[in-house]
Amino acid sequence: MNLLYDEKLDGPLPPVDRTALIEELQQTLPDMTLLHEREDLQPFECDGLAAYRILPMLVVIPDTVDQVQAFMKICHQRKVPVVARGAGTGLSGGALPLEGGVLLVLARLKTILEINPEGRFARVQPGVRNLAISEAAAPYQLYYAPDPSSQIACSIGGNVAENAGGVHCLKYGLTVHNLLKLEIITVEGERMTLGSDALDSAGFDLMALFTGSEGMLGIVVEVTVKLLPRPQVAKVLMASFDDVGKAGKAVGDIISAGIIPGGLEMMDSLAIQAAEDFIHAGYPVDAKAILLCELDGVEADVNDECERVRAVLENSGATAISLAKDDAERALFWAGRKNAFPAVGRISPDYYCMDGTIPRRELPRVLQGIADLSVEYDLRVANVFHAGDGNMHPLILFDANKEGELERAEAIGGKILELCVAVGGSITGEHGVGREKINQMCSQFNDDELLTFHAVKAAFDPDGLLNPGKNIPTLNRCAEFGAMHIHNGKLPFPELERF
Repeated sequence: MNLLYDEKLDGPLPPVDRTALIEELQQTLPDMTLLHEREDLQPFECDGLAAYRILPMLVVIPDTVDQVQAFMKICHQRKVPVVARGAGTGLSGGALPLEGGVLLVLARLKTILEINPEGRFARVQPGVRNLAISEAAAPYQLYYAPDPSSQIACSIGGNVAENAGGVHCLKYGLTVHNLLKLEIITVEGERMTLGSDALDSAGFDLMALFTGSEGMLGIVVEVTVKLLPRPQVAKVLMASFDDVGKAGKAVGDIISAGIIPGGLEMMDSLAIQAAEDFIHAGYPVDAKAILLCELDGVEADVNDECERVRAVLENSGATAISLAKDDAERALFWAGRKNAFPAVGRISPDYYCMDGTIPRRELPRVLQGIADLSVEYDLRVANVFHAGDGNMHPLILFDANKEGELERAEAIGGKILELCVAVGGSITGEHGVGREKINQMCSQFNDDELLTFHAVKAAFDPDGLLNPGKNIPTLNRCAEFGAMHIHNGKLPFPELERF
């Protein structure tokens, strides 16, 4: 899986006169930060997918929306490719720069423009951290629901670009479900409003189309998000299992019982041990899997649902069930889960974080498939799941200093994503496609679907200047990848045909 720019597969980037571009930017936008020396560019050569690095031609860091507009007009006139970047926490290479393009860093656009408690919304600039929105809304007993594990650092503009989720997205939805309005700058440098302050607006739902488009359709410069009242009470049950398959089945059993938890998370033994060693959350290190189930709302309803969930977990084979005794222990339970990624980083020189989504009913089967692939490729895999909505994050442990291990990690990652597609799922749930999964797009979508994606891209960006080479593969790339579309052929996993 070659994530780096490939001229043969993706077409050549348009030539750019670097010196002339620098001169025009310095003359037109003298107050905007412009980086062009190698040592200044190196900190921006990758995003959270640190295994792949490309030095950008230039980096610009605007302080105002007007600067963004003027910059985009110059780049459009000169046909300069532009990659937008927020906090750089993305995990799919979506903000990986281009050698022949400019990296547009929006981190300084970080003003919270308005908190409106009556309308229950917040207007913010794209560089505002996810968690900062809830902190600003807290005095009004409001909060912003989507909560990625990186919420302390990730920016809301990046959340929009990747349609981020989090541990509470089962009940409260992804980013797309929590937006009212976007202000964007088009590739031509024009300002456009998508959505409205109302719950609905006329015309095509371009805001939903834009959310998750990974910077390929325009540049986000303002986001209006919905704010929710903080629940009266929230309680967390932690259930231990002696078998991963039983834990996977329990997830479906809870939803089938008509209960929609605020969060429903799953971790396997390797992730449990790593998180416990790091956070000391009180996790049972001898368990093969744990489920964290949060129930929130009115106290009487939460108490009733806790008893119903406990009964479901017991019937599903849980070996132990504990209820967080207070808010402090509840926060500790969640701290272990939200720090699972850095915790795994303490037990392996490197890890490769995957992101796929499957139907809940397929959890036991896919977990077994991942275990089989782990043995086949001789690499450990720690599994962390947004189990309630089937969004899985297998963490593939490897050592980049050992010859061939990075390639094996990439290979098993691709197989896991293809397994997700084979059981009716998707190659991403919240991290996006970026450069990481562009080959697996060929497995999920057929030629007609890919051509439709290209048509949408061309409608917004006919010259292909915004984040080129990401997200949508060319048909030529798919032919080179040798993808067999499951819509028209046999499943890539023949053993699944019997189901």
